[in-house]
Amino acid sequence: MWRIRAKNTGDDGVRPRRRRVAQVTALALVASMAAATAYRLIVVAPEGPPAATSESAPPAPRVYRYADFAGEPASADARGIADWVIDSGDNQGMPFVVLDKVDARVFVFDASGKLTGASAALLGLAHGDHFVPGIGDKKLSQITLDERTTPAGRYVAEPGVNLTGEQVVWVDYDAGLSMHAVRATNPKERRLQRLASATPADNRISYGCINLPREFFHDVIAPTFKRTRGIVYVLPETGPARMLFGAYEVPASAPTAPAPVALGTREQ
Repeated sequence: MWRIRAKNTGDDGVRPRRRRVAQVTALALVASMAAATAYRLIVVAPEGPPAATSESAPPAPRVYRYADFAGEPASADARGIADWVIDSGDNQGMPFVVLDKVDARVFVFDASGKLTGASAALLGLAHGDHFVPGIGDKKLSQITLDERTTPAGRYVAEPGVNLTGEQVVWVDYDAGLSMHAVRATNPKERRLQRLASATPADNRISYGCINLPREFFHDVIAPTFKRTRGIVYVLPETGPARMLFGAYEVPASAPTAPAPVALGTREQ
């Protein structure tokens, strides 16, 4: 039998040039497959747990701010509005006053919300929160009994003087509404006695202005408004305070944990 030998071929019957090309191609394919396998190993089986992301972190708790009444008793409305003022920043960095008409009490705070003083106050004779248009242009003798209200609202107050040169803080200049030291010019009105009484029931006597003890006005109010304006919040007596000011409820602060008992002692 004749054995036919392929001319110029290699042992596998492929021409030498094509054989070298095939070998290079095969080696490249093997290297590519090895690289792909290593990549899959890195991606599919990473070392250690996945790093935490900001999306998986719990949100930070809301931190509320509160007015500091320094232990001074106050109604829920007065405390709630003062807390809202500080938490919301509604006072815009200015000192502020909260007037509780129901309790006939004034609370004065510095810009940070710390109480600087509190006092009883005399208010308008008539109950009500409304403002009487044009009342600031009337003489006192022309103001009727039902018009002698202390209108509720938020006011930007500033220091000044009245027509007699007396120092006042204008709550609403156009309406003639101010805070000033009490004037005991009419003994029948018993304004000093009303301020000193233990009940707010007899604190309605003024034409609408907010009368304060002379010492309190000159020691607390006047220095507070000496070089700056401030905000005065006159709480309503005929409706919800939060609704009037557009305020929200500030949750009560968390209770303080009891102090730990010192080692080596026993509770009595």
